[in-house]
Amino acid sequence: MSRFTVKRRKGGFTLIEIMIVVLIIGILLAIAIPNFLRARETSRAKSCTGNMRQMETAKEQWAMDTKAAATATPVAADLVDEYMKGTADTLPTCPSNGTYTLGNMSTRPVCSIAANGTGTHDDHILQ
Repeated sequence: MSRFTVKRRKGGFTLIEIMIVVLIIGILLAIAIPNFLRARETSRAKSCTGNMRQMETAKEQWAMDTKAAATATPVAADLVDEYMKGTADTLPTCPSNGTYTLGNMSTRPVCSIAANGTGTHDDHILQ
């Protein structure tokens, strides 16, 4: 036997194996994160649309009950508690931190994010 024998280690990973695993994880994250963000914004937009529909329905019920004219403009206190769930005198909040405007009976409620054209859910206004 020679004096110089090579000892082989049995356990552990090589640098190449670790780099390949990190690369695969990076690729999966690059695919998953944009899809997660898109799904989150879609959920927010649908929630905002649902809030506006709820306000529209409450406005219509209020107008029928009070025999309001088309130019009448309800306020949050008119709608909340009687026609909508929520805290006293407060409209629902937009999940993207926008603000809702009820408007008069001839207009539909709008969200400030959707209405200004720069928001993230401007394609999801009531249709």
